[in-house]
Amino acid sequence: MPEVRWERLTAPEIGEWAARDATVILPVAALEQHGPHLPVWTDSLIGHAACIRAAELVEGDAPAIVLPPMWQGISEHHLPFGGTISLDFRTMQAVIACVARSVLACGFRKLFLANSHGGNIEPLVVIARELGAEMGIPVVTATVHQAAAAAIAGILETQSGTQHACEAETSLWLALDPAQVRRERIEGALSNGGPSVGGSAFQRFWSFAERAPGTGVRGDPRAATAEKGELILAAIAEALARGLRDPALWARPDDVWSPGRAQRSPS
Repeated sequence: MPEVRWERLTAPEIGEWAARDATVILPVAALEQHGPHLPVWTDSLIGHAACIRAAELVEGDAPAIVLPPMWQGISEHHLPFGGTISLDFRTMQAVIACVARSVLACGFRKLFLANSHGGNIEPLVVIARELGAEMGIPVVTATVHQAAAAAIAGILETQSGTQHACEAETSLWLALDPAQVRRERIEGALSNGGPSVGGSAFQRFWSFAERAPGTGVRGDPRAATAEKGELILAAIAEALARGLRDPALWARPDDVWSPGRAQRSPS
């Protein structure tokens, strides 16, 4: 299996991936509190691992190369619990734009922003749209847990999807690096509850001190197992691989800002 991790390759070897028209995957994650039992590296670990597995799955037919994870995300809602480093939107947008320009300079023409943190979802949709139109290359984003939502729901026992430091994320840690899970603290990790804000037509800022008071955990990590973690990771990798293989996603975007574009009929 060829090496798919950007940081482990030499510059000439990276150039060989560009010559194959490989997609560059940037795992976009976070460094933030994950309750009393999981490290603050949770989203970065999960996103990076899933992207590597996906790239290995598509190596023969839709080559992709994986950058190191971008560990700074939009995480101000976790600041009340400590251990969290956050960007604001303008900074995040600027950093990703610099990555995109660097990728272009290295000869690549496709960029996948693979997100593994809830606070990045809406910002990355805007960033991907803006960069795609500005740079004339397909810039695609997806949140890894959402990409495999149906499969994950069938694996979990106590919740219908991934939440935060929950059955799903704790299972993934148990599969990837079990020594990092503070198992003796899982029993007391459940929060005191909070408002249910998912799916509402009305939006505002909510901190996790409001949404998950006490521990900063949403969901029940007590049901986590390494076996569930392996199944979840495999499901996410397969879902990402399907996206990497989808030719419609990777077609060159319409150059809507070109002079006179409004006078030309769509082709």
